[in-house]
Amino acid sequence: MMKLNAIPTVGSPGFFTSYLSARAFKTDAREIILEGYNKYPGQAFKVPLPDRWQVIVSGKEMMEDIKKANPLDLSFIEAITETMQSDHTLGKPARVDTYQIDVVRTPLTRNLGIKFEDLRDEIKNAFADEIPAKETEWMKVPMLYTVMKIVSRTSNRYFVGLPLCRDPDYIRLNIEFTIDAFNGAKTLQHYPNILKPIVRQFLTGVPTCLKRATKHLEPLIRERLRKEEEYGSSDWPDKPNDLISWLLDEAQGEGRKDIIYNVVSRVLLINFAAIHTTSMTFTNAIFCLAANPHLAQPLREEIELVVAEFGWTKAAMGKMWKLDSFLKETQRLTGIGGLSMIRLALRDFTFSNGTVVPAGTIVGVASYGIHHDNVLYEEPDTLNAFRFSELREKEGESLKHQMVGIDSSFVLFGGGRHMCPGRFFAVNELKALIGEILVTYDIKFENDGGFPAPDWNGANASPNRLAQVMFRKRIPSSA
Repeated sequence: MMKLNAIPTVGSPGFFTSYLSARAFKTDAREIILEGYNKYPGQAFKVPLPDRWQVIVSGKEMMEDIKKANPLDLSFIEAITETMQSDHTLGKPARVDTYQIDVVRTPLTRNLGIKFEDLRDEIKNAFADEIPAKETEWMKVPMLYTVMKIVSRTSNRYFVGLPLCRDPDYIRLNIEFTIDAFNGAKTLQHYPNILKPIVRQFLTGVPTCLKRATKHLEPLIRERLRKEEEYGSSDWPDKPNDLISWLLDEAQGEGRKDIIYNVVSRVLLINFAAIHTTSMTFTNAIFCLAANPHLAQPLREEIELVVAEFGWTKAAMGKMWKLDSFLKETQRLTGIGGLSMIRLALRDFTFSNGTVVPAGTIVGVASYGIHHDNVLYEEPDTLNAFRFSELREKEGESLKHQMVGIDSSFVLFGGGRHMCPGRFFAVNELKALIGEILVTYDIKFENDGGFPAPDWNGANASPNRLAQVMFRKRIPSSA
């Protein structure tokens, strides 16, 4: 605690009053993070949580220290293990052997061009099923849950293919697992390690989700294993090019033990990461479109122009500069939380400016402060949809300022060696999803309402769960 005393506190540092500040952080984290960011620029500050102190840093120098830190000093994996109780919610094998990260980084990303037609096909079908709007009347849509169903279908068309991606129970499972994992983590944090396996089994929804996932996925996995044995090789005629195959290809040695659980838990984990973040990002983008109807036409014009030349392809997504800028700007402005680049200090760590955080401390970057910094962004609290595409039009800047790029002033995807490996898939999927809305529908808020207030819970933010958007089908265009 003595080392933490040297780090300034936002809120009350007192033994009893810090608990009141911890309660305040649960409801007012955004304001508290901004207060610390503005009061201690380029420095560290701490805020009280119910059971520990959270250290928050800002400034390029301290961010670089986190990016370059040895994982034996500052660990992303152990931070997730601590905050998400991942051994009990997301599966211990995925922490011990992280080969699923290699799968996301390599085959999942590299097959985007080959499999983009499948992605596009599922997007069209999912929207037709979930938002069957007519040209003659407006349809009111509960946005976040509808988006989660569309994203689940779309992502799983890519991950596991037809017909499973459209199975109603499988869709619900992937949505519910995200919720059960978060709720399970909160429950498990209240119990000592020795009791956590029992608590997981009887007081969380995780075992039920795993059982349901196994029912859906085990027959597919066993059929792949049978084919491997039949042909004596992991390569065989008409082998499906999907997530199950990629995971089986990567699982070697110890990874082949308890192979059904190993693969099923990793499919759930990848769905957890894909559906949660993409659904929130997509919903925020829809809200921004509905609140700013003047943006639809310039975005449609770009999409129709690019698609006329390149079709609905991965290459086309890369040509949509305005759409990329719009998505990046909506996430800069709204975001999905107040912190990024979370790490757990496994031993005392000294930043280059001399700040010391003791072992056992959770450290994060004040992403909300960075994204609303008027030094980094002109009018940071205003939506400027084409902020980044205009920057790209300057000489020598065409490859910069992209949503997937490495940028210390935009940290939605984290940074360093643990920068989100699925960001290329996510951004291309997001462009295809928003593109489908723009060419297929007109959208608005009922009574011309503004952007719905997000739901904050501590440093985590979610799009408003109750907000609805009005959809009307457009007259078909050539796109």
